[in-house]
Amino acid sequence: MAAPALAQWQWIDNAGRKVYSDTAPPAGTPDKNILKRPAAAAGPMSASPAHPPVPAAASSSSPGDAAAPPAPQAPGVDKELEARKKEAEAAEAAKKKQEAEKLARARAENCQRAKTAKTTLDSGQRLATTNAKGEREIMDDARRASEAQRLQQIIASDCGPLPQ
Repeated sequence: MAAPALAQWQWIDNAGRKVYSDTAPPAGTPDKNILKRPAAAAGPMSASPAHPPVPAAASSSSPGDAAAPPAPQAPGVDKELEARKKEAEAAEAAKKKQEAEKLARARAENCQRAKTAKTTLDSGQRLATTNAKGEREIMDDARRASEAQRLQQIIASDCGPLPQ
């Protein structure tokens, strides 16, 4: 009864579950996910073709020994990945901040222009515009009222706080 218990494989599958079997894990299983190999699998003759022979230190039957060698490699990769992730997040945050500043400058400029135009419009002076033919036209009261309403909408949207 002890012999079959020694010939057990233990690994973590793609779904993250522990699998116990008397056959070797599938060919796509990384070595870091293999937690335990049978003692016979450590030898060069009986090693699974899907997995290269394991060094003597990693072929121990205790799960603690088998999991120990991959541990130093994983944190190095994780630190590098974390550094890249932080760098990408910082670049994205800087890009968003730059876009927000650009939008704020455009809003401030539009606000200032609209206020200046509204002040000129409210002064009561005669205002002239140029039509599509290049002819000069004096603004009538209806056109002045519609332009005042348009400028007031611009002031309301661009001179207040940013919409969330």
